[in-house]
Amino acid sequence: MKETEKENEGGVGRAGSKKSEKDQSWIPKIIKKRVCTTFVEDSFSNGALCQCGGVRETHGSIATGDYFGAAIVSQWNSAQHSSEYPTDAFGELEFAGAGRRHSHFLRLSCDTQPQIVYTMMTAHWRMPSPNLVVSVVGGEGHERVKTWVRDVLRNGLVRAAQSTGAWILTGGLREGVGRCVGEAVRDHGAAASSLSQKKVVAVGVAPWGLVHNRQQLINSQGSFPARYYVQNTSRDSCCLDSNYQAFLLVDDGSVGQRAGEMVFRANLEDYISHQRTGIWGSGSIEIPVLCMLISGEANMLERVDSSLKKAIPWLVLAGSGPAADLISEMLEDLSPVTLSPTSPLPEGEVSEGPSAEFRDRTREKVARHFPTEADVEKLVERALSIYQSRELITLFHGKQEGPDDFDTVLLKALVKASKRVSSDASEYTDELKLAVAWNRVDIAKSELFNGDIQWKYEDLEDSMTDALINDKPQFVRLFCENGLNILDYLTNRRLESLYRSLSDSSLAYTLLQRRLSERQGISGSASYLDGAVSGAAPLRNPQSLLTGPASAKELSLYEVSRLLWDLLGDVCQPFYYRPLGLAQCTSTRRALKQVNKLLLGECPYRDQRCLSPWASLFIWAVLQNRSEMAVYFWEMAGESVLSALSGCKLLRELSKLESETETKVSMKELAQRFENLAHDVFSACYQSSESRTFTLLIRKSPVWSGATCLQMATAADARLFFSHDGVQSLLSQIWWGDMDRSTEVWKLVLSFFIPPLIYTDLINFREQEEEVKSMEVHHARDIDSLDGNDATVFSLADIMQNDEDAEEYAALKANLKGSSSSTPKRPFALLRWRQFWFAPVTSFLGNTLMYFLFLCLFAYVLLVDFKPPPPNGPATLEFVLYFWVFTLVLEEIRQTFFVGSTTIIQRMRNYIQDVWNKCDLTAIILFTLALCCRMFPWSYEFGRAVMSLDFMVFTLRLIHIFAIHKQLGPKIIIVGKMMKDVFFFLFFLAVWLVAYGVANQSLLYSYDPRPNWIFRRVFYRPYLHIFGQIPIHEMDADKLENVNCTDNVTLIKAGAEPCMSTYANWLVVILLVIYLLVTNILLVNLLIAMFSYTFSKVQEHSDTYWKFQRYNLIVEYHSRPCLAPPFIIISHLHLFIKRYIRHIPSVKIKHFVLELRGRKASHLNTWEAIQKENLLSVQNKRHRESDTARLKRTSAKVDSVLKQMSEIREHDRRLRMLETELEYCSSALSWMVQALSQSNLIKTTRPPPVLRDVTPLSPTT
Repeated sequence: MKETEKENEGGVGRAGSKKSEKDQSWIPKIIKKRVCTTFVEDSFSNGALCQCGGVRETHGSIATGDYFGAAIVSQWNSAQHSSEYPTDAFGELEFAGAGRRHSHFLRLSCDTQPQIVYTMMTAHWRMPSPNLVVSVVGGEGHERVKTWVRDVLRNGLVRAAQSTGAWILTGGLREGVGRCVGEAVRDHGAAASSLSQKKVVAVGVAPWGLVHNRQQLINSQGSFPARYYVQNTSRDSCCLDSNYQAFLLVDDGSVGQRAGEMVFRANLEDYISHQRTGIWGSGSIEIPVLCMLISGEANMLERVDSSLKKAIPWLVLAGSGPAADLISEMLEDLSPVTLSPTSPLPEGEVSEGPSAEFRDRTREKVARHFPTEADVEKLVERALSIYQSRELITLFHGKQEGPDDFDTVLLKALVKASKRVSSDASEYTDELKLAVAWNRVDIAKSELFNGDIQWKYEDLEDSMTDALINDKPQFVRLFCENGLNILDYLTNRRLESLYRSLSDSSLAYTLLQRRLSERQGISGSASYLDGAVSGAAPLRNPQSLLTGPASAKELSLYEVSRLLWDLLGDVCQPFYYRPLGLAQCTSTRRALKQVNKLLLGECPYRDQRCLSPWASLFIWAVLQNRSEMAVYFWEMAGESVLSALSGCKLLRELSKLESETETKVSMKELAQRFENLAHDVFSACYQSSESRTFTLLIRKSPVWSGATCLQMATAADARLFFSHDGVQSLLSQIWWGDMDRSTEVWKLVLSFFIPPLIYTDLINFREQEEEVKSMEVHHARDIDSLDGNDATVFSLADIMQNDEDAEEYAALKANLKGSSSSTPKRPFALLRWRQFWFAPVTSFLGNTLMYFLFLCLFAYVLLVDFKPPPPNGPATLEFVLYFWVFTLVLEEIRQTFFVGSTTIIQRMRNYIQDVWNKCDLTAIILFTLALCCRMFPWSYEFGRAVMSLDFMVFTLRLIHIFAIHKQLGPKIIIVGKMMKDVFFFLFFLAVWLVAYGVANQSLLYSYDPRPNWIFRRVFYRPYLHIFGQIPIHEMDADKLENVNCTDNVTLIKAGAEPCMSTYANWLVVILLVIYLLVTNILLVNLLIAMFSYTFSKVQEHSDTYWKFQRYNLIVEYHSRPCLAPPFIIISHLHLFIKRYIRHIPSVKIKHFVLELRGRKASHLNTWEAIQKENLLSVQNKRHRESDTARLKRTSAKVDSVLKQMSEIREHDRRLRMLETELEYCSSALSWMVQALSQSNLIKTTRPPPVLRDVTPLSPTT
């Protein structure tokens, strides 16, 4: 930031950049300072000083005289004798030599509205809104702070502030309690993480006239930053403390006087106490404010009394000093006669006042604690007024209680105050709201959810919303475990309100606003729609920060549905269409109009329960990247594997749109975590039951809008999940069809060319009758047992349905409940024929063999039988080649427009996204171009050249075919990764090649305008130098050969060979040496090193990548017709007749999909949930037995032992004191007995008692 220095009133400040000045230029217009304008003589200074503390010279000449007369004005008053001017001290503060972050500071008038200051602190200074405000009062000046008070501030207050997200208000100066709080905040920051440091906010509220070196802060344009020097930091002084995040320097016009900030500080506390906690003020309670009294002088009683009248609770540290000791003694010892100490007076009644005895006892205590005060009666009245509000005061005996449970003490103090202020509030509900606001689930468990209180749904509803919005997953878990029914809680209206509460800085908020603007544009005008979608028009209306984003208040479930559709793609059907009354096939524009019409009415859907509450909350948490909350909702939701894969998909799509690096990394980490969870749960399921696991993979989910695990894993790029043996086992089973998976390839090839062999025992097949019997047996078994070995709802018949036998299999399933005798049977010859030819592996083998034949035909036509243009050609084999390519085009058209259930545009987009489809498309376009060009004599040679290039493209297509091979597949992936390294290498090589080629050409040939030779010598020849082809006779002047050349420019332009220049030939040789050194040694070895790194990196995971690609290949050949090109046209005609003439619906269009309903779906979900619970219990047990958990438990036990030891030491100290007192009493009694025995006053009838010597008994052995 560009800075300029400027002196003002003897101080030096720094003006910020123009941007900072523009951002802060409004501050002097709103915030004012106070300057004394009337000189009121101070009688103790002989007329040199004003009662404000300033010297006579600082007052203006006009204001020097006393306009009111000396007899009238004898006491200086800030409101009457000072005036307001624009503030001249604000901005950022840099403590010289401290090396800490900059602090904010502001000089403001004591009459400034607290609303302005609080908004500036939260909105412009970006300070987090507090969940609690603790105002530390007293202990000012050079008074020595007691040791136990320091411990309370260090170990109690700051730790409680960190755990609750509190603001700590003090004087902010390096003296007394303010210095102790600053040191405690500093020590906490050094030991805590960066996240917890942000939760502790220390704010200094100090009088401006008391601040040392305040001239350094003065700059009318603002200081960004102002350098502040502090001398002699080891002693107490009135300098600002560098450990505070912000300073409010209250100016009442006085100089060097204390208590000028008290009124403003009390008003600020009162204003904050009426604001609400949480994001955008979404919390269920108002911000609790607690004043903490430490020591204090006589004037502090007025401060306490005024705050108590505003219902601000106080925590008094008994034993810390005069004012605190007075209040504690009054509350503990005194008991008035006319005023009940247990209940406040009813509203409207006036108390008769304390009795004379009570007043006398109070006067006695005031005189004892403040012996130097003259006006004792005034202090007595203050003390009695404080006693009237004793329900708002909590005493803390630091010596006895210690700082360990200080946060619990704060909670009890605030709850005690809330019971007095709100007579209809439930005691436990208020305490729960405070615990939620502070995120102290440990307090809630120990104090509120220990089994003594029966919580109702109504008691937890508001706190649940607070916990959800403000990301407190532990409380969400606690509420759900203690009486909150999520089915009753999550209605569609509340779900919409949760989405409206998204932070405007989140990516999900931005995406939802774009969808909202689209809907508003449909209801408005098309021009507004265009501007809203592009993001040109701002969506936020100017409104108070506490009311939340205005544009988010109109969000509906439709915008959420559109966002999920954008992120999940065509894997799922649209979400939330059913409550909105929309059909799944409704177009976007029609849906927008229907939703707008629906929202203009009463919207009855909002009062309905959410159909899948846990899944909806899971999506809501994932969109905000809330890891702990999302994991908990995943644990509670059903369909664990699919839910985890869906979260992985959402997060990876969001990470692509996220611009902030840190958030992007956290999204990717959470996505990987969900993929690992899906893998672990699926592994547990696979170990339990293989058949049920297969069903789990292809089961169509009603919760996730018809998606399956395999579809979602593909969309989420979940390669780790695909590498699992269970997934690969299913794919292998689908790949081989009804054939044995151990069948050798040579048997398939032999049967392919000799079809009658399939009727022999060469290949083992599973009989369909056995399959049906297996299904009948499994259906008849008791599938209520969920241990998961025999009970199954899955067979290959569910997924290996071909177009031809779809009807027969449907009939087979329909008759399973009836007698097995009604099952239709195929002839053996037809059945075995289908089992062989309709298996995906056979289709793959046929396509591979026919593709090799196609390439051979293509090569033969190019090399031998490529005839001239018509009428002399093409040859017959070339026409066969054209027909073959035509059948390939038909198959690509089928894959593009007739596969899938989405729209035409979505199908085309999905087709283009595949790399090998792009290769196919390129090959077809090149072939079409070559075919058109070769038909004409003028473009025949060009067509032949294009045809040759096209043959290369078709040949490269073989790489995709060999990707199914277990050894070649991973190597193909490695080659693909290395191609990226080659591009980087070529970039560096091109830089050196161009640099050397141009320099070499310009040095060897002074003039050569032939473009073809320039290209050769600048690019082609330097490239060949890398491989050792160096024409020395054309570069070295000593080895030049006699050639026919000329230096005549005219002849050169006519085409003659120019002569080589020998002027700087030595430089040519040096450049050649440097070029070869860089390219052959540096760059080539760099390429080798990149290849080695890529190979070692990819080789470790190449098997995982290959298994993922294998799935795509299996899906492709599973959906293909059984015949290969060119015979595939027969299958195409067959499909055309069945689909568009006979209107038989397609089954393969939904391959790998199984829809379960009723009892089967319920049992599968229950079985999956049991496996998930078993996995989570094992993980929790492993976590409990880990070294980290053991260390935490050991640390807690050690802390408990130390606490007990401290209590034992305290008891030992008390026993010693008791022994000392007993010894004194014994000595006194002995002396009295001796004195009385020697006197004649008392006549005794027996001698005095003698003390027995009791020896301790030794233990018996």
